[in-house]
Amino acid sequence: MKTLLFSAQGRIARGQFWKGVLLSTLAILAAAFVLNMVLAQFIPNEAGPDGGFSVNGANALPFILVNLVVGVLLTWISICLGIKRFHDRGKPGIWVLIMFVPFIGGIWYLVETGFLKGTAGPNAFGPDPLGGQLPAPGAYVPAI
Repeated sequence: MKTLLFSAQGRIARGQFWKGVLLSTLAILAAAFVLNMVLAQFIPNEAGPDGGFSVNGANALPFILVNLVVGVLLTWISICLGIKRFHDRGKPGIWVLIMFVPFIGGIWYLVETGFLKGTAGPNAFGPDPLGGQLPAPGAYVPAI
């Protein structure tokens, strides 16, 4: 799991990508919720008009730091998963920056990483994550 979420090396298939995205997002958001609730028990705060709590001044620093760490962690995991999906598509990891192109970038990123099949067989970034091998040139492949 560590190499899936924190390494930008190699390739992953679409299924691994979606599992990584969903599980890491849920786990990190749950951890952030729990940490914020624990902090709220120990740091002076006021009840807000909506029933939530409000923290002002220096007391807000622990909440800011916890949420900053959560945001950085989730961003790093998302970048690593995206790079490995682009590797599976036979493209360099720099393609994750396509999401910053206005209007079309986010859609392109989603389609490319989440829905399009990767390169069959090994490519410059590693072996096929699905284990598929291309037949040797001239090899007999029976039709099914």
